[in-house]
Amino acid sequence: MDLSAEQQAIINAPLAPLAVIACAGSGKTATAVRRLVEMRRLLADSRARVALLSFSNVAVDTFRQSYQTLAQTLPNGAGRSRVDFETLDGFITSHILRPHAYRTMGSQRAAFLVTGTEPFLSGFTCRRDPFPLPITDMKVGFENNELFFYYDFQGNIKRLDQNAASLAVRRLGRTGAYTHDLGRYWAYHTLIDQPLILRALVRRYPHVLVDESQDIGLLHQAILELLMRAGVQVSLIGDPNQSIYEFAGANGMFLRDYHRREEVTAFSLTRNYRSRPSIQAIANHISGRNDEPHRPIDPGTHGVYFIGYSNPELPGLLDAFHAEVANLGMRIENAAILCRSSKLADQLAGVNEPSGRGIVKHFVEAALHRDMHGRFQDAYKAVVRGIVSLLDGPPQGLLASLSHPAHDRSLQDLRRRLWAFSREVETGLPSSELPAMDSWHPLMLARVRTLLQEIHQDFGMVPTDNLGHKLARTGLPAGPLGAGADLAAERGPRIRVGTVHHVKGESIDAVLYVATRPHLQAMLDGVETELGRIGYVAVTRACNLLWLAVPSAALREMRPALLAAGFQEAGDR
Repeated sequence: MDLSAEQQAIINAPLAPLAVIACAGSGKTATAVRRLVEMRRLLADSRARVALLSFSNVAVDTFRQSYQTLAQTLPNGAGRSRVDFETLDGFITSHILRPHAYRTMGSQRAAFLVTGTEPFLSGFTCRRDPFPLPITDMKVGFENNELFFYYDFQGNIKRLDQNAASLAVRRLGRTGAYTHDLGRYWAYHTLIDQPLILRALVRRYPHVLVDESQDIGLLHQAILELLMRAGVQVSLIGDPNQSIYEFAGANGMFLRDYHRREEVTAFSLTRNYRSRPSIQAIANHISGRNDEPHRPIDPGTHGVYFIGYSNPELPGLLDAFHAEVANLGMRIENAAILCRSSKLADQLAGVNEPSGRGIVKHFVEAALHRDMHGRFQDAYKAVVRGIVSLLDGPPQGLLASLSHPAHDRSLQDLRRRLWAFSREVETGLPSSELPAMDSWHPLMLARVRTLLQEIHQDFGMVPTDNLGHKLARTGLPAGPLGAGADLAAERGPRIRVGTVHHVKGESIDAVLYVATRPHLQAMLDGVETELGRIGYVAVTRACNLLWLAVPSAALREMRPALLAAGFQEAGDR
C-alpha cells in the first residue's frame, strides 16, 4: 500500500512510547508492522527483544506473516528475529503465569487455566446472599490502585465480602488453578511479590507495542503499568470508538488518555482505506469525527440503506440480502449478517438446541455447528468437551489448554488429532445428515472409541469405563440430526450470521446489521455508550454495501434521523 504522511510519521518516530488513535479501516496492521521493523532497525544489534501484542490469534498470525516478509529489508546485524508476536493474555501466561505464578499462589505445581466445567471446582465458592457464588463467576476489578473482587448482577457491579473472596481465591490458588480473571490477578501479584521476574522482563522486552489497545482491560492496564514503571516503553495503537468489551473492564480510556503522559507522543490515523465514501460518512456522523475516505466515489447500487422488518419478515429479509449480494457479483463468503446478541444470531442462523443427552449432546452440537453453519471452531470446542469428559482423571487444565491454544503449545499434536476428528466426515465425526438413531450414533460411538484408544496409546490419557453407557442414544431423533434445524441449508451456501463482537477487526464486502430500537437509538446518539460503539463497529466493517434492518414499529419515528445520518431508504433507489 502507499503509505500516507500520517503513517510515515508513526513508522519513523524516535524510539519512544507512542499513542496512536486510528479510525476504522486506517491500515493499523500495516502501520504497526512497519513501525516494528523500524524499531528493530533502530535497536541495531541490541539483544533486547520487541513484543507486538494484540487480542486474537488471527491478528497475531497476520502480524507475524507480514513482519517475516518486511523484515527481509533489515541488515543482517539488526536482530530481525528478536521480535515476538503474542496475544496480551498469551504474553502474560507464557512469561509470568506458567513459569512463575505458582510460587505466589502457594502451589506445588505449575498454574493451569480452568473453564468452570471441571468437577473439582464445585467445592470452591464465595459467600453471596442468598446463594453462594461459584468462584468461576468471580470478577476482579481495579480501583484506586487496589484490586477488588465482585460479581456481575444484570450488568451491575456487586462487591463481594473482600476477606471471604480473598480466602476462596487463595484456596483455589494453592491447587494451581486460575480462571481468566484470576490469572491476571495472580500475574499482577507475581510481578509485585517477585521483583526479579519484573526486572528480567524489562531487560528482555524494553519495548512493547500493543495493537487494538482499546480492548485493554483494567487488570491488563495494571500489569502494563507495573512494566512501565519498571522501565518498559509501551506504545499503544487502536480506536477508542471500537471499545466494545466493557464487560471485561475495557472502556478505551487507557488508550484515549495515554497521550497526556509527559513521555508519550500522540499520533493519528484519519484515512479510511476500507469503506466507500457513503459508508465513511455514516461512520463520521456516528463518531463525530471527520475521517477521510481513501476510496473514490462510485455511484451505483452499492452504499448504505435502511429497511424495515418485523419478526415474521426476517427470513424474507435475509433472502433479499443474499440475493442482492449475489446480484452485485459479491462472494457470499465475504458477506455477513450481524446482530448485537448471540441469541438473535442463533435464531437467524437456525441454530436449535442439540438433541441427545449428556455427553452425546457435545458431539451432536459439534456436527450441527460444522455441517449446518460452517462454524468449525465451535465444532472443535464441542468435540474437545466431549472427549475430555470421556477421559478417566484427565490432567488438570486439559479442557482449557485444548480450547485455548495460545495458553499451552505442548498439546499441539493432540489438538491436531481432535481438529481432524471434528472436521473429517468420512473418518471422524459423522455427518449430521445421517439418520441419527440407526446410522449416525453407531458410527459416532465406534469412531470415538477408536479416537480414545489412540489418545491412550499416543498420549497416555486413559479412557473412562462404560463408554457405551455414557454415549447412549437416548433422546436422538430417528431422522437426521439437522432435520428442520436450518431450512436455508437446502438452498445452498448461505451468508454467515454472527454477532458484532465476532467480526471486530474484519473487513467485509457486504453487511446486514439487524438492530433493535434501543440499538439504533444508541448508534445514532454516538459513541459515548458501549451500545453506540457496537453500532459503529457494525457499520465500519462494511467495505461496499451496508443494510440496516430497522424494526417496522420504529421505522416512522426513526426515518428522519436515519436520513439525516446519510442512510437511504431501500425502496427509494
